[in-house]
Amino acid sequence: MIRKTDYCLVIGAGSIGERYIRNLWALGFTNIVVLRTRNLPFRDIGKAHVSVVTSWQEVEAIHPVVAFICNPTSMHLSSAMECVDRGIHVLVEKPLSHTSAGLDELARVAFEKKVFVQIGYMMRYHPFMKKIKEWVALESLGKVLQIQSHWGEYLPDWHPWEDYRQSYAARREMGGGVALTLSHDLDLANWIAGSTLIDYKRLYNFRSGLEVNVESGADFLLQYENGVTANIHLNYFQKVKERWYRYIFERAVVKIDFFRSEMVIQELAGEKLEQLENFDRNELFLEQIKHFIAALDHPEKSASNIAESKQIINLCAENE
Repeated sequence: MIRKTDYCLVIGAGSIGERYIRNLWALGFTNIVVLRTRNLPFRDIGKAHVSVVTSWQEVEAIHPVVAFICNPTSMHLSSAMECVDRGIHVLVEKPLSHTSAGLDELARVAFEKKVFVQIGYMMRYHPFMKKIKEWVALESLGKVLQIQSHWGEYLPDWHPWEDYRQSYAARREMGGGVALTLSHDLDLANWIAGSTLIDYKRLYNFRSGLEVNVESGADFLLQYENGVTANIHLNYFQKVKERWYRYIFERAVVKIDFFRSEMVIQELAGEKLEQLENFDRNELFLEQIKHFIAALDHPEKSASNIAESKQIINLCAENE
């Protein structure tokens, strides 16, 4: 359990860290502490009523109950270990790490300390994705047979206020690369297929003119034990952004356009359009925090959460 007056730790104060701070305020948490290497001005949260610390000794003095890890990917695992070892529940922004080394130890310590660990794949909280998951479980449209997705955006457009070449997504040494950075769609495929992944093929694209030392495009073919297959495409070289999902069921085809917040269900009898009015992507982050807070009393789920992330890392990381 956590009270609204308990301390919440946010590690890293880039754009995603500031999002978590704003959302914690919105949910009524009043004691927010930010751990960062330097006490620099915040970019977007104005006159924030947060405390800033620069060492783990200062963290220990305030005894936070939960932590939100929002620093570069290459620092996620070490930050999670620091928290878990101190008995702090953690929500780690995806991916959990850029390598699977050390993940088994994280699971062991979380079990020993009775700490809950969740990884921030917030697309699981999208209203359309929750419907798809339910339809698959109930076989409302027959069995799901095949999953397809395409996510393409242009990396320099993500944070226009910064040099994309210095971002974690662009740099191998910081755990970048499009596969891990956009691994939401791999997580969605695994989650919705609801079966053990038994085989995969991966193809990386390095052709773009982006000044990065990582892959800027990736294609995955996935095969699951229940017979479902998936095709996942990811890139951040596409200047005209596009993000869609297609689920082929025995009796229907369902297509989701993320940017238009539209879902089309096509059956032989006709098709139906569903649209989310005034959908705000931030709602997914809010729902994720709510789920995390509600799950703190279930640390036994940490092992499966870490195992799911380990599988994604193994899919993406070239040295795994």
